[in-house]
Amino acid sequence: MDKYNSEGYPDPTAAEALENVMREEKAKKYKPFVFICSPFAGDTVRNLENARRYLKFAVEQGAIPFAPHLLYPQVMDDCNPDQRKLGLFFGMAWLRKCDELWVFGSYISDGMQAEIDKASKHRIPVRYFTEKCEEVQ
Repeated sequence: MDKYNSEGYPDPTAAEALENVMREEKAKKYKPFVFICSPFAGDTVRNLENARRYLKFAVEQGAIPFAPHLLYPQVMDDCNPDQRKLGLFFGMAWLRKCDELWVFGSYISDGMQAEIDKASKHRIPVRYFTEKCEEVQ
């Protein structure tokens, strides 16, 4: 940012004001990468339906969401222990790229707990929501 006016004199006040405006505009465009954490196993039909709803909610909140349990079961067999392990590994790799972990529902599965633990270990903020997408404080 040029700290001089059009006549060549220093003008730090105007430069700071313009920098603040640019910073605010950039902040408006910022969309955090959010990892969606919710149950998969068990009632998979219901759980996938919920995960899609949570994904949509995150989009509506201005986030860029990622839900590995909506992606990897399409190409991997969750009943095959090796493929399940690989899918969980892939999800954990993506978690490290995210800005936040959003946990949905009152039930925490073993896989979800592992994601929460990983986020905490790497100081990734964890937010909790009900099944109705209401944040729990």
